Amino acid sequence: MVSKSTYSTFDDLASIYLGDFKKVVQYWDAPTTIISDGPYGIGGFPGDPETPAGLGEWYEPHIKIWSKKSSPVTTLWFWNTELGWATVHPFLEANDWEFVNCHIWNKGKAHIAGNANTKTLRKLPVVTEVCVQYVKKAKFEVDGNQLSMQDWLRYEWQRTGLPLTKTNEACGVKNAATRKYFTKCHLWYFPPADAFEKLSDYANTYGDPSGKPYFSVNGKTPLSKSQWEHMRAKFKCPFGVTNVWDYPPLNGKERLKNGFKALHLNQKPLKLMRLIIEMSSEEGDVIWEPFGGLCSGSVAAYKVGRKSFAAEINEDIYKQAVKRIAHNAMQPTLNF
Repeated sequence: MVSKSTYSTFDDLASIYLGDFKKVVQYWDAPTTIISDGPYGIGGFPGDPETPAGLGEWYEPHIKIWSKKSSPVTTLWFWNTELGWATVHPFLEANDWEFVNCHIWNKGKAHIAGNANTKTLRKLPVVTEVCVQYVKKAKFEVDGNQLSMQDWLRYEWQRTGLPLTKTNEACGVKNAATRKYFTKCHLWYFPPADAFEKLSDYANTYGDPSGKPYFSVNGKTPLSKSQWEHMRAKFKCPFGVTNVWDYPPLNGKERLKNGFKALHLNQKPLKLMRLIIEMSSEEGDVIWEPFGGLCSGSVAAYKVGRKSFAAEINEDIYKQAVKRIAHNAMQPTLNF
């Protein structure tokens, strides 16, 4: 067991561990949302590589754990520079993380305040970071082979011996089921739970009796409507929010400092952490911060009723994160 001196918990909602994520993750519940805000390859702190070269290899053991512990309901938010993300992306793809969208945090001109030496650097000032959304691919094992959800749906229907046109009859539509849910092309759509239930019921009622059950992963019973809903990541789109987030760099009381010096060079705004948490999880779900830092994700998660787990290897930063969570745990209302 982890000794009490190496982790802190608050109301059974927030748990912060002092140590390497890879060593403490065994004590964490399975995640609904993972917030990765680790090395950027810019030499920003001890342990951060000087360049993005090799960043993918650095992240790879972490990515493998994320993949092993996650399910299709999990969303990964990967914070980094544009080049850092591009370097790590192939490793995420190779471990069954599917790219959804790239979000740009635009900090605005205040981020540089006229201090960019463009004559020397010979490029425009950089005022952005990216927060890239990935989801865990659903995989289905058939005769020792891994099928994507798109291929598995088609495979299961073909096993019934029924023509594909009958999928429209099953769903009560003219041609949407065949065109959307069973197409082989990039226009494929995930069948909503109601549509999946109708397809499954129809297949198991009219399909070849020798092949039953259809749309089953255990060979005994078809997937239920509820089980199907957990075959893709949660997502809620806030009205008016796009993939460009205009928000100034942290200053004022939210920015944690030691005198005039910031405690952490890359502290994320609670507003943005709350945004990604609420878009990809529900109350009671589990949030991971493998690279906790000042644990902005855990603070935001606590405030909106999620359960969080964070790891931080720097003891001084860990202590500040614990103080921060403790302070916020005493605040009765949202303050961001």
